[in-house]
Amino acid sequence: MAAQKININDIATKTGLSISTVSRVLNGKAEQFRIGKKSQQKVNEVAKELKYIPNKFAASLRTGKSNTIALIIPTLQNPFFADLASNINAEIRRFGFTTMISDSDENFEIEKWELRQMISRNVDGLIIVPNGNQWDHIKSLYDRGLPIICIDRYFEDSELPFVSTDNYEGAYNATKHLIENGHSRITCIQGVQYSTPNKLRVKGFKIAMEEAGFHDYIVTGDDFSLQNGYLETELLFHQKQMPTAIFTLSNTIALGCMKALKEMNIRIPDDISLITFDDHPYLNYLETPLSCIAQPVNDISKIAVKFLLSQINKEENRIKQVLLKPQMILKKSVRRII
Repeated sequence: MAAQKININDIATKTGLSISTVSRVLNGKAEQFRIGKKSQQKVNEVAKELKYIPNKFAASLRTGKSNTIALIIPTLQNPFFADLASNINAEIRRFGFTTMISDSDENFEIEKWELRQMISRNVDGLIIVPNGNQWDHIKSLYDRGLPIICIDRYFEDSELPFVSTDNYEGAYNATKHLIENGHSRITCIQGVQYSTPNKLRVKGFKIAMEEAGFHDYIVTGDDFSLQNGYLETELLFHQKQMPTAIFTLSNTIALGCMKALKEMNIRIPDDISLITFDDHPYLNYLETPLSCIAQPVNDISKIAVKFLLSQINKEENRIKQVLLKPQMILKKSVRRII
């Protein structure tokens, strides 16, 4: 049988105080209603003794606020998104809010369904990594006054606020690094093709190649997954001419790529060079630590939460769309071939 939940009636009975007095103390309104220190102490001691847990849902109905932020990400299986969610959750908690996290499984219809579920729970704001190329369902909520900010993925032609990385610059610099080390046969294994970060990373790769006079390059793949990296790498080595370097557009793609290379006894960097987008601590513990383009996950999280809270508190914020600079971290996976 489930334990009976303690409520303010129980505290009022044990303290001998009125329900309204107990309620005002527990809701931080004791000073406003001039409730004495002894009564405040008695209420707090009994609440602690009885292990009283406030009913947030009831409080939400009274105040119209839930102190809850919705966070929707494409998948928790991707280490980048898991790291992003962890950072955002810690930052939100620092301001006294609770995070309600949902995984949309890279599915536009699931994202819409999850969003409806979140809104029905009276969340105070939304942080979202959108996974589709449509934004009407998000924009309509923003227009109705729900504080919203997109992170990582965003919509270039929309006024929706966002915080992300300069994906074009990161990919351009990674490709230039390979070219400067003598590589001309470079293959790019991409992720979700319609997502803004992927499109900008591919653009950075292509422009760097074409500026160097290389027009016969390959861009392949369609998902930010280990399986995509594995299958596309296997297919690459059935071609007549092998690439000398691979640029993967996420660390999950890179892991799949490395698995395929290991099965084919192709060594990094002796036989092929590899650089990836996104950093993660595990990249340092691989047999060959991977060079990478690191996104400022901590800064993205802090700025996103700051912008969201400014919307919640109805503070004026002229800057609504921010791109942060990535960092290239060089390790041991790229070999100079000239």
